[in-house]
Amino acid sequence: MDIQNIKQRFEIIGNSPGLNRAIEVAVQVAPTDLSVLITGESGTGKEIFPQIIHQYSSRKHGKYIAVNCGAIPEGTIDSELFGHEKGAFTGALADRKGYFQEADGGTIFLDEIGELPLATQVRLLRVLETGEFIKVGSSKVLKTNVRVIAATNVKIPQAIEEGKFREDLYYRLNTVPIIINPLRERPEDIHLLFRKFARDFAEKYRMPTIVLDEQAVSLLVSYRWPGNVRQLKNITEQISIIEKDREISAEVLKNYLPKDNFNNLPAVFSKNEETSFANEREILYKVLFDMKRDMTDLKKLVLDLMDGKEPVVTGDQARMFRNLYEPENSTFAPKEPVAKHIHIEPVDKIKIQDTEEFIEESLSISDKEIELIKKALERHKGKRKYAAQELGISERTLYRKIKEYDIEG
Repeated sequence: MDIQNIKQRFEIIGNSPGLNRAIEVAVQVAPTDLSVLITGESGTGKEIFPQIIHQYSSRKHGKYIAVNCGAIPEGTIDSELFGHEKGAFTGALADRKGYFQEADGGTIFLDEIGELPLATQVRLLRVLETGEFIKVGSSKVLKTNVRVIAATNVKIPQAIEEGKFREDLYYRLNTVPIIINPLRERPEDIHLLFRKFARDFAEKYRMPTIVLDEQAVSLLVSYRWPGNVRQLKNITEQISIIEKDREISAEVLKNYLPKDNFNNLPAVFSKNEETSFANEREILYKVLFDMKRDMTDLKKLVLDLMDGKEPVVTGDQARMFRNLYEPENSTFAPKEPVAKHIHIEPVDKIKIQDTEEFIEESLSISDKEIELIKKALERHKGKRKYAAQELGISERTLYRKIKEYDIEG
């Protein structure tokens, strides 16, 4: 196996150890019929590896079908994958073959596998284990001989814990794992990719090739590239078209890079923080819990004041207490309890409202979701693709929520 020949054939740029290892595994597993799960961040080029596996397998003369699971609405995905019978549902005017039937004898690549609904995951597991499937609206069992390769940028073990992905399907797909490293972990490849893209765009637009000076190269390599290879390619194209001077300085390059990603170190999140922001619903939950905690702390401070105690506070509590009782521009170091300066009613005459219950009643998760979805659709003039991107969810999830909440737009 000559890795350099494979790179030339599939136009893969880079010499990092992780990239070379991923290519080696793809070629080694190709002659078998084992399922492969490719994981990596969005924009890392995961779609190239299923093609390598297919072309170096005995199925190379069969069909290769790539399916983006995240772009298919939940209500039609079973029909797309497994086909349907005439009259199976409204609009099913004729029999239709699904992708698994079309790809019989070949390879099917399921991108964004983490977006599959649980019911579809059960059907897929049956195909992987027995090669059998049933069309929507039919009772006849059909057979298919398909090699399944899947890819995802979702952390599947976390999705399993949250009940969003079947554990048995994960282990059936993950027979051979291939991990594609993000671009920030391949610094030696970044300038190589830039030069390749610069040459391609120079040829495409019939103009001289842009080059970077030494400081610009250092900036290019130190940038985090959250969008990975896709982002690097887009920025290279922008510079190639817009800049008249073909030698690019660091100052010019900096204008094309978002200002908040110049740190070369990866962002550090605790496990709790990472899971808390998995989707928009959990963000709202976290806000509610934080508000409940703050109100509980505030109630405790009030009770301490009524008992004539000097409250002991730290961190966020100190800031909140300071805003309530400290005069502006003064030092927060009272020598005697603040309660001495406040008229205190007897405890039995004071009615304390349950602020926690009030918050829960006044903040509806579904109402907030509807409000966010409507704002996103309005901002993007009804274009669901861009609205889903801004909301941080897939088109399929947005389609489901619009249908669930009966949102117009």
